[in-house]
Amino acid sequence: MGPATIAIERVYVGRPAPIALDAINLAGDDQADRTVHGGADKAVYVHPSEHLPRWAVELGQPRLSEPPFDVAPFGENVSTRGVTEATACIGDVWTWGTARLQICQPRWPCHKLALHRASADIGSRMRSSGRTGWYLRVLEPGVVPAGGSITVAERHAAGVTVADANQAMLDRSVADRDLVGRVAGLVDVLAAEWRRPLQERLGIIT
Repeated sequence: MGPATIAIERVYVGRPAPIALDAINLAGDDQADRTVHGGADKAVYVHPSEHLPRWAVELGQPRLSEPPFDVAPFGENVSTRGVTEATACIGDVWTWGTARLQICQPRWPCHKLALHRASADIGSRMRSSGRTGWYLRVLEPGVVPAGGSITVAERHAAGVTVADANQAMLDRSVADRDLVGRVAGLVDVLAAEWRRPLQERLGIIT
């Protein structure tokens, strides 16, 4: 999937010439208000294609998993196959074309996704199911193909998955202090807007 407009909607770019990726976003993609959307820790949004059949059933939207497919139904820049929140780890480094990227946080959507998918509870469904996808920051800008493979170049030593990060954020009472601590402890790689609430719950910062 590739970007085409400001905001959540995308158009399919197929397999044309490669796309430039800078520290903030893909060429042609932008956010109207970066105080609440986008930025370095939300440069590229990934959503696994494995989730589409379940979303199609839950939302009553068969085009999510049947041709002709909806384009970027969750506002994703990239649709992947072969990796999910259970296997993708915070801090993992990916190579895509000549660019290097790093997984830095899950995605918890704002109300715009509810409007885009015509589903008032899509946000809560994503959070409770863990089918959130994740954001990548750009470590090294480059030129990326619209289709083809992405390589996991480095696995982060902590092995904290995106699913772990989602579960920690859901744990508002810190019932699993060890998990919340492991996620909050990823100070070198976890996006600040995800890390700080967890640290506050642990009493690390106020």
